[in-house]
Formats: sequence, structure tokens, C-alpha cells
Amino acid sequence: MSGASTTQAVSRSVAELDWSARIAGLVGALSLLAAFAAFIVRPGAVVFPAAVFAAVALYGWFTYQAETARSLTFLATASTLVILGVITVYLFVQAVPVARRMGASLLTSSTWDVHANRYGLATMMWGTLITTIIATLVSAPLGVAGAVFISEIAPKSVREAVKPAIELLAGIPSIVYGFIGFVVLNSYMMDLFRLPTTGSLFIVGLVIGVMALPTVISVSEDALNAVPNAMKDGSVALGSTDWQTTKSVSIPAAISGISAAVILGVGRALGETMAATVILANVTTLPEPLYDVFGNTITLTSAIASQYGVAAGRPMQLSALFAAGVVLFIVVLALSIVSQTIERRMQQTLGGEQ
Repeated sequence: MSGASTTQAVSRSVAELDWSARIAGLVGALSLLAAFAAFIVRPGAVVFPAAVFAAVALYGWFTYQAETARSLTFLATASTLVILGVITVYLFVQAVPVARRMGASLLTSSTWDVHANRYGLATMMWGTLITTIIATLVSAPLGVAGAVFISEIAPKSVREAVKPAIELLAGIPSIVYGFIGFVVLNSYMMDLFRLPTTGSLFIVGLVIGVMALPTVISVSEDALNAVPNAMKDGSVALGSTDWQTTKSVSIPAAISGISAAVILGVGRALGETMAATVILANVTTLPEPLYDVFGNTITLTSAIASQYGVAAGRPMQLSALFAAGVVLFIVVLALSIVSQTIERRMQQTLGGEQ
């Protein structure tokens, strides 16, 4: 719907209301704006306009329920966009001081010296990259294999038992994963490889790879289920076995959706905080050598989680942590856009659209 048609629709809806409904709507809108302004300027004054808005909404619900429901759902949607915009602007504004001070070295330097106010994100970015690669190598093959089994191979009784179990993995708190990784896997790795320190990038990647499995499996399964049955039936009718049909028809047809699932899983690995914070120590130096996956360093998320408390009295360090958040925001946003584009392309292809 174009902007002009939307304006006409809103004007027509307002014209259909009587004067009492228009006054109530105006009072509700003004009280909502006043509550928002009070929350920004003086949080203690937000109670009165919020109470007025609640009273107007309650009045509208009993007298003009349809119009009130439409308005409230619109406000809920609009508030989501407004909150996202405010968070984004605040994140970038808070990262400006350290960006001005450090310049390009903010992304290329591995120095993190709180006493000299010198901050570089290279160490954290490297740790995030290594753990994400390991997590992808864990979650991608296992996730796709699990989706193929559930969608194409497993009997109905097994599918009904396995799907809830996999979805239950997503409900386990990340700190529990991190605690298990630190207590169980860390002890095992130290005994097996005689590691000099507790925690390693390999353990973090392994743990968050398992945490990303529900996302990869669920989205991949949806992509496989979206393949038209006519394509599968045609393959079987030509003499192909069930496995040949899965391998040569279902998976290639759903490859875009499967790729989107893996990208979403990578996004989950990038944004994981508590598991990495529990397992890794607060080491702000690069591992030696760089490819040492059993080394102990820090990631962008674990740096934010472990240092935001002590950074309260250091404005430049706090700004550097916001800069780390900006890097994460941009990367995850890019991955999300790519995954949605791929998934939309898959739907168009399977739907016969060009």
C-alpha cells in the first residue's frame, strides 16, 4: 500500500468516528507522546500521562472496541520500530568518543590498555571469528543432517518425539551451557591436551555450536517441508529410491532455505554472551600462534559482559564496549538481511515465481 492510499485510509477511518471517539483518540495520542517525552527527560513524571493513556484505552475498549484494537496493535508495531531506532542511535552515539580517539586503529589494534585509554577490538574480533567458525562447523552439518532425518527419514512416531526434544535445547539458559562447558568439557580438555590455562576458543565454539542446533534444524526442516510433494512424487515415479529423492530433489530444492538456516545459526553464535563469558578468561591478548584454537582470549560479547561493570567510571572504556556492540550489531544485521533474502528467493523459486 502506497503512502497516499494509507493516508486516505486513515482519514476515512477517522471521519467515520463520532466526536467523542475523536476526542478520546486525541487525548490518548497526546498522553502517549507525553509519557514518551517524560520517560526520556524526566522518568519520574511518566506515571500521570501513562495513567491517562491507560484510562483512555480502557474507555475505548468498552465503547469502540474494533477501532481501539486496531489502534493499539498499530501502536505496538510502531513502538517496536521506535524502540529499535532509539537503541540503534544510542549505540552508535555512545561509540563515537572512542572512534574519534582511536580512528581506524580501533578495528586494527590489539591493544586494550584501560590505564592509557588505548583500545583496540582486533583481539575480540579474532576470538569471535574463531569461535563462530568452530560453531558453524559443528552446527551446520549436524543441523542439516538432523533436519533431513526429521523431515525425510524418521517415522512419524520418532519425529513427534525428536522434534520437541530438539526444541527443548533452545529453552536451556545459555549460562547453563557455559557452566557445563566450563566444568565438564574444560576439565576433559585440560586432562587430554595438558592445556596451561582453563577455557579455550575450541570449547566455546563447540558449546555455542550445540546451542545453535535448534535454530539450524528448525529452519532447515521448514525449508525441506516447503518442497512441493509433486517434485518428490515425480522422482519416486521415475524409479528413484527415497534416499535418491532426498539427495537429488529435496535438498537441492531447499538449499536456499538451508543456507539461510546456517546463516541464522551463525548469527546465534556471534551474539552468544554468557556461555563465552563463563568459559573464557578475560584475556585481552591474541593467542600465540593465531590459529591456536586451544588458546584463551576474549570475544566481543564476553568483553562486554565481563567489563561493563568496571567500565562505569571510565568513559572511554565504556565507549569502547559500545563500539564492540556496534560491530556485533552490524555483522548480525548483515547476516539477518542475507538470510531473509535467501529465504525469500527460495519461496519465490518453489512457488514458481521469477
